[in-house]
Amino acid sequence: MRKLAGVAILAGLAALLLLWGLWWRGGDNDKPVNFIVEQGSSIASVANKLEKAGLIRSATSFRGFAKVLGGGDPVQAGEFEIPPHSSPAGILRLLQHGEPIQRLVTVTEGMPSIIVQERLLAIPFLTGSLPEIAEGSLLPDSYSYERGESRAAVVGRMQKAMAKTVQLLWAKRKANCPVNTPEEAVTLASIVEKETGKAAERRTIAGVYCNRLKIGMKLDADPTVIYPVTKGKPLGRRILRSELNADTGYNTYKKPGLPAGPIANPGRDSIAAVLDPAPTKALYFVADGTGGHVFAATFAEHQANVQRWYAIRRQRGEM
Repeated sequence: MRKLAGVAILAGLAALLLLWGLWWRGGDNDKPVNFIVEQGSSIASVANKLEKAGLIRSATSFRGFAKVLGGGDPVQAGEFEIPPHSSPAGILRLLQHGEPIQRLVTVTEGMPSIIVQERLLAIPFLTGSLPEIAEGSLLPDSYSYERGESRAAVVGRMQKAMAKTVQLLWAKRKANCPVNTPEEAVTLASIVEKETGKAAERRTIAGVYCNRLKIGMKLDADPTVIYPVTKGKPLGRRILRSELNADTGYNTYKKPGLPAGPIANPGRDSIAAVLDPAPTKALYFVADGTGGHVFAATFAEHQANVQRWYAIRRQRGEM
């Protein structure tokens, strides 16, 4: 009996050593390795891929131990970072319950499509070419993408998000701004977006422009002059007199009404501001020196505000 017991103990120790060597022992990779699990992958296909990548020693033993010790949970689709010297048990746990790598591309409020296009083309993990992106068609937000995904697919999600947002906001619009279509709302919202960086001002800025549209007054918005010159990128200098006089279809100093189209990709709040502007009698605004604006209902008030702004600029050495 003692002999049999000894044999059993030895056998148990041998089994534990085998289990440790095949399941819990750390792997040979001395650096983190990114590993992609395709949608719908099985444990078997993942095991083969892990073995081929040198992350486990045996796909057969991985499948067996995963079936017995893995809890039966499926592996997740996504890209995972396998830490150095991960054991097969640790790898399975990561693929079943860990966090996939999240890759994000961000479109900020007021970002023009040309800059979005440049950002997407610069991402090495995305594939495929990218046609010109219509201005105002993308909803500013952060979007996740997977390695190997097409650039066109990412843009498609951005455009779908914008279309859905505009549809929802248009259904709730108030009747106090003369924009007749969702497209016109996006165009005016893009001007509002470029005119102020203060969230609290958006509805008032929108109210000023809506008031101007109602009476056929020119919008006189500097960003609409700049857009045809740079496609929405910073101008980096003062606007030229020739640019103020140019009839580009966008220049709102040249004629009343909206420009030919959006001059940026406006955010949700700017679109909402245009569709529900603040009640105001203001027709003018100018910078106040703090990053915001001061508003006026008459040209005389506005001129006084402009002179105060010039005084601030002279004090700063800007004029």
